[in-house]
Amino acid sequence: MAHDNLDILTGTLVDAEAALSLDELCRLCGADTAVIIELVEEGILPASGAAPQVWSFEGAALSRARRALRLHRDLQINLAGVALALDLMDELDMLRRRLRGI
Repeated sequence: MAHDNLDILTGTLVDAEAALSLDELCRLCGADTAVIIELVEEGILPASGAAPQVWSFEGAALSRARRALRLHRDLQINLAGVALALDLMDELDMLRRRLRGI
């Protein structure tokens, strides 16, 4: 039986509290290590640890990294612009939560 209108979604569930290594984050985002390092250096992604080899990222960093990569790739926004856009999107989300009384 054909399912012409059926969208099959696949993905990886990551606990927001989980700690991800640089390699795991790169694999889950489909990004090169150098790109994720640039996101950290630009202040887009927070990383714990003294050097990239020992960095760890919260699970929530996966969503932020994917958003950043889409903005950078699809809209061709430079990393400084990506940082600004993400900060504004975060602020908008916070204001929406406040309006809903959360």
